[in-house]
Amino acid sequence: MHTRPIPSTREPLPVIGCGTYRTFDVGAGPDDRAPLAAVLQVLFAAGGSVIDTSPMYGAAERVVGDLLAQANSRSHAFLATKVWTSGQQAAREQMNHSFELLQDLRIDLIQVHNLIDWKSHLPALRDLKAMRRIRYVGVTHYSASSYPELEAVLRSETLDFVQINYAMNDTEAQQRILPLAADRGIAVIVNQPFGGGELLRTLLGRPLPPWAREIDCQSWAQILLKFVLGHPAVTCVVPGTGRPEHMTDNVGAGFGRVPDAALRARMIDSL
Repeated sequence: MHTRPIPSTREPLPVIGCGTYRTFDVGAGPDDRAPLAAVLQVLFAAGGSVIDTSPMYGAAERVVGDLLAQANSRSHAFLATKVWTSGQQAAREQMNHSFELLQDLRIDLIQVHNLIDWKSHLPALRDLKAMRRIRYVGVTHYSASSYPELEAVLRSETLDFVQINYAMNDTEAQQRILPLAADRGIAVIVNQPFGGGELLRTLLGRPLPPWAREIDCQSWAQILLKFVLGHPAVTCVVPGTGRPEHMTDNVGAGFGRVPDAALRARMIDSL
């Protein structure tokens, strides 16, 4: 799988990861967890590593931690989670719980989710980074209406990562957030590359356009993922899935050619 460097360290990061929102919020039974274990196997076999989760995703952190421990595959994973609460004490307790659920003394990335109480949390995250409990610090947001605040934080704070929504039918981030991240040397994780799922469901009934061959795509999912990866500011995209066959399709977008700016414009016009 292709990799792109994290700007703050130049560490190579595989371009396709796995989101866990809803899909990893399951019980402890083998019927629930076996497909998710297979999803992670597919991700790692293709050379992927990023698993994005959060305390707000129900049981997802626990499920991820259990699956990695059972498969002895923690070394393959780049674990990204979030802090999603207000107040220093509540944040400290939540992050400690994340370490417990993920079954590791060190997490690769913790992000301030939706900028909630970010002024309190960023200093705490930097303390954890100095203690080598986490490797990277970031922030997230999903709402374009909050992009002005997000932009101000990106300009004023030293960050390793920002996570945002971005898709062929949701391109507002490319106006200011993506160029700013590139200018500031901040890695970008993209979620909701399928437009929240609605865009992909709309396109599945259509034949693939002829230009799909120009970017080595064999499915609409790969087209949507490669649209995102065509933007040079994007470091990694984390489509969520709980089905191994979908993960197999998704990781295929991590190989071959990506669209240039001209083709990306044509892709948007094709919707």
